[in-house]
Amino acid sequence: MKYYTSHMKKLVMQNEELQKELKKIMKEHDLEKTFALKALYHAEVASGGKYQDAYRELDLPNR
Repeated sequence: MKYYTSHMKKLVMQNEELQKELKKIMKEHDLEKTFALKALYHAEVASGGKYQDAYRELDLPNR
């Protein structure tokens, strides 16, 4: 599965829990939003993460 910033932004906008987690990552690690999004992707989406199916659904209309 490939990382797309636009997909992650959409996924975070649709999920309040991910919004909170993104802010937490940004604050704890002093990261800019783009880097925090990528960290969130690897923590919660990639490799069987909790939000992997929701992320894949965002890719379906592009096929």
